[in-house]
Amino acid sequence: MTDPQDRHRADSLLTPRPGIDDPFAAAVRATRMPMIIADAQAPDMPIVFANEAFLSLSGYRRDEVLGRNCRFLQGPETDQQAVAELASAIADNRAITVDLVNYKKDGTPFWNALQISPVLNTAGELVFFIGSQVDVTERKLAEAKLHRDRQGLRTVADEQSQAAEKALAERTALLHEVDHRVKNNLQLISSLLVLQTRRTSDPATREALERMLSRVSAIATVHRRLFQSQDIARFDVGAFVRDLLGDVTAGSEGQVEMDLQRIDIAAAQAAPLALVVNELVDNAHRHGAPASGEAHIELTVRRLNGHYVICVRDHGPGLPYTGEFTPGFGLTITELLAQQLRATLTFEAAKPGVRAVLKLPVEG
Repeated sequence: MTDPQDRHRADSLLTPRPGIDDPFAAAVRATRMPMIIADAQAPDMPIVFANEAFLSLSGYRRDEVLGRNCRFLQGPETDQQAVAELASAIADNRAITVDLVNYKKDGTPFWNALQISPVLNTAGELVFFIGSQVDVTERKLAEAKLHRDRQGLRTVADEQSQAAEKALAERTALLHEVDHRVKNNLQLISSLLVLQTRRTSDPATREALERMLSRVSAIATVHRRLFQSQDIARFDVGAFVRDLLGDVTAGSEGQVEMDLQRIDIAAAQAAPLALVVNELVDNAHRHGAPASGEAHIELTVRRLNGHYVICVRDHGPGLPYTGEFTPGFGLTITELLAQQLRATLTFEAAKPGVRAVLKLPVEG
């Protein structure tokens, strides 16, 4: 129990004196907020006052509270870091608000939003600490539940994301395997065409086989690029054109100028577009040589006004005719594939040479 002098000091602080309006004392005694006062000048800062709201909250009688340091409310789940912060503030004579677990007389834990404030006398000396308590257990339980729910949602989202990534990886691996096998089969077909071409003496048949070999090689290049790509849904036309020009002009003389922007199309459009570009480049290489005999090809790939524009120009003799004509096999399949791609294909006089322009609408 506290020293009688300490009790007197607290009582003098809280008890209204006749003729003096003391709203502070009335407020502390009557407030529904649990409040205590500790004597800052007595050893171990004992509690010298506890209002009815505090006794109701804690379950203790007044004689069980007075004279004790308020740490008796602490227990096994009280956060020691919060206790250390509280002790540091008291040592520095400063106010603090901290949430910590306290225990009632019957052992029931509760979350206490504790606010401690120093009280100074007229001489500026510290005489009391006033502590107010608010039971915030329901709020803490709600916060904990919300945290668990969020963790649960994050866990579910992570699991779904991992499942999606796994499915995508499996799909990618499968498509890469398919592309790899198709590429190998196309290489086998190319080898057969090469053998057949070597055994063919008829010039027209040999040329037809060589053109077919060029088409098969173009499709093989597509599948090689799809197999190497990390994005199974898109196909880089510019990179393909660079590979294709290297294959078509390998071992031949001539000049090739390229201006290739990166444009990505859906992978499903890759093979028909590859065949169209292959026909245009092959035709420019075969028939677009000027009088000097060395082919000069200009090829641009770019995005322009909502279209992907692929332009192939040679520096040959130009268009030798006007009006109606019967297209050859290469031009026929080129126009059919352009229709499949919803693209437009036009041929223009370039002076010198011919310019083939393929316009493919940008999807989405």
